[in-house]
Amino acid sequence: MRPTTRSRLLPRLLAGLAALTLTGVARGAEVVVAVAANFSAPMQKIAQVFEQDTGHRAVLAFGATGALYAQIRNGAPFQVLLSADEETPRRLEDEGLGVAGSRFTYAIGRLVLWSRQPGRVDPRGEVLRAAGAQRLAIANPRLAPYGRAAVQALAGLGLLAQWQPRIVQGENIAQAYQFVASENAELGLLALSQVYADGRIAQGSGWVVPSALHDPVRQDGVLLAAGRNQPAAAALLAYLRGERAWAVIRAHGYTR
Repeated sequence: MRPTTRSRLLPRLLAGLAALTLTGVARGAEVVVAVAANFSAPMQKIAQVFEQDTGHRAVLAFGATGALYAQIRNGAPFQVLLSADEETPRRLEDEGLGVAGSRFTYAIGRLVLWSRQPGRVDPRGEVLRAAGAQRLAIANPRLAPYGRAAVQALAGLGLLAQWQPRIVQGENIAQAYQFVASENAELGLLALSQVYADGRIAQGSGWVVPSALHDPVRQDGVLLAAGRNQPAAAALLAYLRGERAWAVIRAHGYTR
């Protein structure tokens, strides 16, 4: 190589090395995310591709939205909340614990009546009207939006009083699912995402509850105060709006 060529290339090489070093610092960041229990499966998959695509790592904590809200109020170091409702992120913004203007809907959930046993739930959900001695699992409606949707659906069908003595409440939607999966409850009103894969209910039997029977389960995300000016937090919120994340979300039965 001639000296004149080397002298022209050296500044470019040094600039490239500097850029790689700076990129490595930015890409190594970590974001701590509070995730509504119904979104556990898709978020674990999204976290994997998010790290592959950006280098940032998402540390996930799952729970009922109401319980996560209480933890945030008590100083838990979450940087992003992916809620199962729209009210909680709005409340956090109003209280100064969420960054104003960062809130957005990342998914709209569906409610499903589900049994682990194939054929137990008919295509119209008529099994709810012939309850017998069965137990019905739902999430705690005081803490979990899917629990509130379940109560609304039962009331809309005129069946809440009939089922009230036989409702088994989980602390969150994940625990409600476990009650049905372990057959400690014969039926459950759950998040469709918990039993949905490849465009269908993947196991047992289920009936997707008509959306008209309950308030929309509009799931909002928000940047929390602890995540302000944190590159990984900003990158995750942007990633959730992108097509690769949406493909995962859609595959789990959500709409938007």
